[in-house]
Formats: sequence, structure tokens, C-alpha cells
Amino acid sequence: MTLVPTCLPQAEAQPAPSAALLRAQGLYKRFGGIEAVRDISLAVAPGQVLAIIGPNGAGKSTLLNLLSGLYQPDAGEMSFDGVNLVGLPAHKRARLGLARTFQKIRLFRGVSVRDNVLAAFHTRHDIPGWQFLVHAAAFERDRARCHEEALRLLSFVGLEQRAALPAGSLAYGEQRMLELARALAASPRLLMVDEPAAGLNAAEVERLIERIRLLQQRGMTIVVVEHNMDLVMEIADRVLVMDYGQHLLEGTPSEVQAHPAVIAAYLGT
Repeated sequence: MTLVPTCLPQAEAQPAPSAALLRAQGLYKRFGGIEAVRDISLAVAPGQVLAIIGPNGAGKSTLLNLLSGLYQPDAGEMSFDGVNLVGLPAHKRARLGLARTFQKIRLFRGVSVRDNVLAAFHTRHDIPGWQFLVHAAAFERDRARCHEEALRLLSFVGLEQRAALPAGSLAYGEQRMLELARALAASPRLLMVDEPAAGLNAAEVERLIERIRLLQQRGMTIVVVEHNMDLVMEIADRVLVMDYGQHLLEGTPSEVQAHPAVIAAYLGT
């Protein structure tokens, strides 16, 4: 039986249906003459998995960049657990409990797999700053704790045997899982993943689905941008469909899969 690392949130009682951990209302983002995101609203309840889908160029990654703080909206509102996110930079959102992975893998390829995970613990050190210069007992305890949790996370994604290897030496699918472990090291309350199944084989996709299910079982809220419809149908509670930067449809996986507007957006009329 696979155990979820202790640094991840514990399962909580199911919230009322109206509760939302993450809210966005009327988001707009323009790049020159292109309106990449146009009047997008969403609400994600605690413990929910929301999938965002749509054809290439639909604005999905731009929306994720707005939610994570890499971009600021031209208009609209966003909040996380009641805290206004508009104007708040990405690193401050990370301290609130938002973490993400990227469509294009962004690892420190020249350092070890373990050190890639350790780099994400910067928001969770519980020692005064001066101890980074003068390594006292508290520093050693904190370092030991981070190393232990990093190894648990690597075990969670199946990379414990690769801990000492350079990150750049991993196979593509392993690098994807390392990005997931690094995002989890921040102990997020809400995890955003951008096309996590891209480039994975069938066995790797199944392992990814299993990991996401385990995270949700422990109470984590997840927003996933994905093209792999099999994965979306397996893991999503709700699906938001975008097309040309706009809201096309939101519903359950079965509602979305059968809707004529979604079929037309993906396959053409």
C-alpha cells in the first residue's frame, strides 16, 4: 500500500457545496491585439479536481498563469480562501498554499533529483535567517526534516532510487514526476498542473492518475490543464471547457464528453 507523504494536507470533512477555495470572476488577459482569456469565471471547492480543457490556443495555460501569479489580469477578480489574489506575485501566492507545475519542464538539470525537491522547501523553513550563516542545532534539525520529507515525496512519485542522480539524466516521464514532487514539497493546499500527461506512455499515465487520486483522497484541491481525455474522464469532478479564450461549457465529465459544442470545438462541425 502506498502512503501519502506526511508533508501533504490531511483529509478533511467534505465542505458544503457552495464553499469555494479558489474563485475567479470575469478574468481578461490581452497580449497586443489578442484576447487570450476573455470573461472567464470559475469556482473550485476544497478537495475538488477541476480539469480545464480545450483545443490548442484556447487560453488554458494563460488562465493557469493568471491563477498562479505569473501574469496579472487586465480585468477581473480572483481570491484564494477569501484572500484577494489580484496584484499578488507568484511567490506570495505560494506562501498562501498555491503550487504549480509547468507545461514545459523547468528543472535544475545539473543538480540532483533530491536537491530539486529540496529547493522547493524555501517557503517552509522554520528557523531564523541567521542560522543559514551560522549552522546551529536548529539548522541541522530543519535540514534533516527537509531531507526526510524530500525522500518521502520521491518515494511517492517512484523516484526514491534516483535521488542522487542529476535531474537532467532522468527519462522524460521521470522528469514529469519530479516536477510533481517538487510542487508538492511546498505543501500546497491547491495544486495546479499544466499538461502533466504530455509525453507520457500508457503506464506512466496510469501512475499519474493513481497519484492524483491519492492526493485528492488526502484533501488536496487540484486544477489540471490537460489534453489527455482519458485522464480527464478518470480524475475530474468538474470540467471547464475553453475555446478561443472564452468559456464554452462547464459540467461533469460525462456532460462535457457528450456535449455537441465540445465535440465541434475539438473535431470541427
